[in-house]
Amino acid sequence: MDRAEKREFVTSLHETFQASGTVVVAHYAGLTVAQMNDYRSKMRVAGGTVRVAKNRLAKIALEGTDAAGISNLFEGQTLIAYSSDPVAAAKVTNDFAKGNDKLVILGGSMGATTLDADGVKALATMPSLDELRAKLVGMINTPATRIAGVLQAPAGQLARVFGAYAKKDEAA
Repeated sequence: MDRAEKREFVTSLHETFQASGTVVVAHYAGLTVAQMNDYRSKMRVAGGTVRVAKNRLAKIALEGTDAAGISNLFEGQTLIAYSSDPVAAAKVTNDFAKGNDKLVILGGSMGATTLDADGVKALATMPSLDELRAKLVGMINTPATRIAGVLQAPAGQLARVFGAYAKKDEAA
């Protein structure tokens, strides 16, 4: 890379760090190209991105962002996984690391909060934004269903009472 390419790379990485909801940093030494492509495709499906960056350039790009606290994680062969959804990058990285011991989670950041490896794993266990939205819609919809059931119950009871009187009159 020449200086102009490095400057452009640092600028794009700086914008990425500012715009991302979550950034996960991990070591990837020993991963094959096929494994890395598999990991990238899983991350892409979840709405995230995986990038391998030079540590020195990543540290420069972190300056002035909320995620500046993770600059000490950039040592060795590191990659950056990020997403705008606060849970997606952590979830995909954690799931991939469970199946592949060569991907080692070092830590990350969520906004201005710096996370260690355990923090990233805890974040991965939380439901995603779409799951939370579905639960919220379900919770909002449930009272309406219950109200409809309660309103129908007296009518059903009334119909059963009339039915019982009709059977009683037929028997008599």
